[in-house]
Amino acid sequence: SSMVLFEIPDIRLFWSQDERFLSQFQEGKITKFKPFSKYPPCYKDMSFWLPEQFEENDIFAMVRDEAGDLVEGVELIDQFTHPKTNRESRCYRINYRSMERSLTNEEVDDIQLRVREKVANYGAELR
Repeated sequence: SSMVLFEIPDIRLFWSQDERFLSQFQEGKITKFKPFSKYPPCYKDMSFWLPEQFEENDIFAMVRDEAGDLVEGVELIDQFTHPKTNRESRCYRINYRSMERSLTNEEVDDIQLRVREKVANYGAELR
């Protein structure tokens, strides 16, 4: 059966029209299903000027270090280069979401503050 094949934990997901669920399956490919949370997401944007040595994966790692399982995704939503200084600015959107419960604004703000401190220590200039 498909359930066994894809390791889907809940039969109700088969009737789901949820994009997060449907986007995980590509025609003719067997992929393991990653469960998603039924709790609401909380998005936080973070803009900064890039430091000299910049690796995007470093940003992802810093967010994971501080947020752990409470981060669902980090996405680059904007970037531009200053015409005079040639410095590059980027804006990342962090999607916080728990599998177990609704997150409070306070705890998300607290994590975001720690993420921002980490990014600043990395040499990025927060905007």
